[in-house]
Amino acid sequence: MKIRRPPPRAERETVVALVDVTFFLLVFFMMVGRLDATAPFAVLPPRAETGTDLPGGGATLSVAEDGALALDGAPVAGLDELAPRIAAKPAGLIRINADQATPVRVILGLVNRLEAMGAENVAIVVSPEVSAP
Repeated sequence: MKIRRPPPRAERETVVALVDVTFFLLVFFMMVGRLDATAPFAVLPPRAETGTDLPGGGATLSVAEDGALALDGAPVAGLDELAPRIAAKPAGLIRINADQATPVRVILGLVNRLEAMGAENVAIVVSPEVSAP
């Protein structure tokens, strides 16, 4: 007696796995991605052996090697344009994220101008210096 094999079922292609993978990638990139504003130019902060972690909030003023400025990721044409934008920000910490090649006199001049504009808390962003073991 011959036993008949049932005809093979047509396998349905399911898109559930594809949806799962897509959702996983979406969540992954949302978690890994940066959520803060970045400067329109590259800034490599100076290295320092000491430093303090600062609380979040406030404004970030980026300074390029050539003296270009950006406030919270938006370019600033000059110090005259910076004053009303600083005044519009709520009082708080202003971080100066200056490139390590920016001359110190430029940074100190900027700190003095910020204080003249009414800024009370000004900090300079640095990278931790890794010491060799």
